[in-house]
Amino acid sequence: MTTQVALENTPTGPAPERTLTRRRWTAKSGVRHLFLITASVVWLLPIVWMFVLAISDNQLLQLNSQTLLPQGFTLSNIIGQLTNSQIPRWFLNSIVVTGVTTLATVVLSSMAGYAFGRLNFRFRRTLFALTLAGLMVPREAMFIPLYLMFATTGQLNTYPALFLPRIALPLGVFIMTQFFMAVPKEMEEAARVDGAGHARTFVQVMIPLARPAMASLAIFTFVQSWNDYLWPLVVATKPEFYTLTVGLAQQQSSFEAARSLGDLMARGVIGSLPLIIVFLIFQRQLIRGVSLGSGEK
Repeated sequence: MTTQVALENTPTGPAPERTLTRRRWTAKSGVRHLFLITASVVWLLPIVWMFVLAISDNQLLQLNSQTLLPQGFTLSNIIGQLTNSQIPRWFLNSIVVTGVTTLATVVLSSMAGYAFGRLNFRFRRTLFALTLAGLMVPREAMFIPLYLMFATTGQLNTYPALFLPRIALPLGVFIMTQFFMAVPKEMEEAARVDGAGHARTFVQVMIPLARPAMASLAIFTFVQSWNDYLWPLVVATKPEFYTLTVGLAQQQSSFEAARSLGDLMARGVIGSLPLIIVFLIFQRQLIRGVSLGSGEK
């Protein structure tokens, strides 16, 4: 009887067939990994090249700049940019503007998303449609009215002029609305049974659940705000109110790029380093947010 049961539980497929299937799966996995490694190398190559040139001697770079090895290792390029220019001031401006923009955008988008996703009120669908209509309007089309608004109120060359137009993000409202709509109603009903109102439910129940989505929105907003160039160029006419992107662009010239390539790449390192650090710190939250947005549990 034992032998008969063992024979019945034995896989019926031929062993060579299973081996062939396993080999095919291994081959597909190997091709996939090879593609991902190649894509990663292609993406990282310019960044590595920038870092290498930033720590190389300018005189040696005039002889050979097509290399991935430092030419006369030195930190004078980076130190010089931090001590002999207004880059620290521009860096501080970018930190302040980007930090306020990210925090305000996440808070306002979360509150609006909760209202659109969980509350019932008059004209909710109409207001949500008008909010999403903001995605269809190019940002450049709003520059003239925004500029006139801040110019007539005397707010040019101020921090509010740099971050106020950015905190209203229709995409952020849409992301948070979709997330809150997917939260089971039982959790909200349990909070109501405990006597919690809308404000307490939002703060104590919804916010902890929405942390991955909020982290993804924060990273997206941070990157977009840090890299923004056109709007700060329009509203900041004094060097002390330049953001880092505008300030670095004002220092560029074809002659200087050919004469001091190390200084040029050092400015690029200073400008891109915060983005790399933020991504490395919050990459888990970003992946979780993307997974939740795609419907995976």
